[in-house]
Amino acid sequence: MTTTNNTPQTAPSYPAQVTGMDILVRALRMVGIDTMYGLVGIPVTEVAYIAQGRGIRFISFRHEQQAGMAAATHGYLTGKPGVLLTVSSLGFMNGLTATTNATVNCYPMIQISGSSVREPIDLEQGTYEGLDQLNVAKPLVKAAYRVNKPEDIPTAVVRAYRAAVSGRPGGVYLDVTTPCLGAIMNAEDADKLFYQPVDLCPAMPPAQEAVDRAVSLLAGAKKPAVIIGKGAAYARVEDKIKALIDKTGVPYFPMSMAKGVMPDNGPLSALSCRSTIMQEADVVVLVGARLNWLLSRGHGKWSPDTKFIQLDIDPEEIDCNRPIAAPVVGDLASSLDAILAGLDKTTMSMDPTWVPALQKETAVKNAKFAERLKANATAMPMDHWTALGVIKPILEANDDIILVNEGANTLDDTRDCIDMSKPRCRVDCATWAIMGMGMGSAVGAAVATGQRVVAIEGDSAFGFSGMDFSTICRFKLPVTVVIFNNGGIYNGIGQNMGKDGDPAPTTLDIHARYDKLGEAFGATTFYVTTPQELEAAFKEAIACKGPALIDVQLGADSGKESGHIGYLNPAPLETIIV
Repeated sequence: MTTTNNTPQTAPSYPAQVTGMDILVRALRMVGIDTMYGLVGIPVTEVAYIAQGRGIRFISFRHEQQAGMAAATHGYLTGKPGVLLTVSSLGFMNGLTATTNATVNCYPMIQISGSSVREPIDLEQGTYEGLDQLNVAKPLVKAAYRVNKPEDIPTAVVRAYRAAVSGRPGGVYLDVTTPCLGAIMNAEDADKLFYQPVDLCPAMPPAQEAVDRAVSLLAGAKKPAVIIGKGAAYARVEDKIKALIDKTGVPYFPMSMAKGVMPDNGPLSALSCRSTIMQEADVVVLVGARLNWLLSRGHGKWSPDTKFIQLDIDPEEIDCNRPIAAPVVGDLASSLDAILAGLDKTTMSMDPTWVPALQKETAVKNAKFAERLKANATAMPMDHWTALGVIKPILEANDDIILVNEGANTLDDTRDCIDMSKPRCRVDCATWAIMGMGMGSAVGAAVATGQRVVAIEGDSAFGFSGMDFSTICRFKLPVTVVIFNNGGIYNGIGQNMGKDGDPAPTTLDIHARYDKLGEAFGATTFYVTTPQELEAAFKEAIACKGPALIDVQLGADSGKESGHIGYLNPAPLETIIV
């Protein structure tokens, strides 16, 4: 140390400093985020490291879309927003697919993407990854915000959280510019930015007049039914729905991801009587379900005389396809409590023959279904029903396993075959019926819950996300992936309509060995060609409670075009070939 006039000179002291990246991570911790999914690179790599250092688990992926599917599934299963972190430009756009899907399906999710410096983007001067990400995202998500200053980060995170979970949940985009991420603040000043937000997802009770109207309509119904949607599964109102069914004796049937909110094989389950309910029910209660294409938008087979009671948190959903006789707008827990209280003061008028008739129809159809499984039990090569006949009793005996499911025939047949008895144990491609959510959703389900996961995938569907099976292996997650390989989209027997000798548009590879992919990443793997081999492999795979992959060899002729929705094709192929 130097001295002047024999007086010691002390080194100057500077206040501790932090970056916008640290403030962002602390803001996420402030609202209770403990997990983040993503794929790093410029300008967000350091965010992931800081997140790990501050106790946020970071699950890194091979592709942003799958990381986003994981975040969305996390949000659906926990009720807290799943968080996706991406780089700018194409990384942002890859993730936006999942965030948009989360919005359509009402999953709470926040996508945080780094973005380039604003000025050259606004002047279109050709900067690095120069995309106006905020304006790209805005029409596709529930809410979108840009943060330019580190002082605004905590406010932006709280607003994003509230938007994601309140009202109808959805995907929120948070655009954080590179200058904001790299900005430096004194730590003491940054500390003053944080606070504990209050009531991030407030209850929204319905109007009493609406409740009274719904109770009166339901009590007077002769042939009522309850349709349970995935909104009810998300809202965790299974106990209240059970109370409603027990109190009224009304039959129910669930939408795909609501299977298990009430037991699929319960005495009042009308899962096999969908068409009958559409044609004959005079009053239908929609609980967290929407009259979208999955319910023929309230038209098609539906009786024009059916009256609907709709419980939904979003008033804009009411009357979107059919007039709703008794809308009950509010959160499902409050609405069901109010309706249960109202039913205590009234008496049901249900036709005494209605439920027995549905139970008889159910018994007949279930017997036919059992015969179908029995008839296909020894088919060689195996088809979808052969394989599902093996898996069904094992999976139903392990009812805490979360089932992830996608494909065409693989999706439809698995949904029809596997009974669910617990809520939030089925995750599939949902409202948009998109393929390519399998590995991401499997990771999100396993990380969010700690439960075992089984993903039953068509070979085509697996192709969208298969590389992220490596993520399952890298994080040693308790996930078993079952691939039904029939060699193609729908099936493997498509014919080339031209003369070039190329494969048909729907043809993949009947001889593919997907088990080798699992082997490459260190998973427990199986290649099976018989029901006996599949049974042994499936039991071993779920028992190992680690990464496992089963390649199930089906016949190339197993499956048909578009599963249950072939009617959506505009015309038969032969009518458009000249």
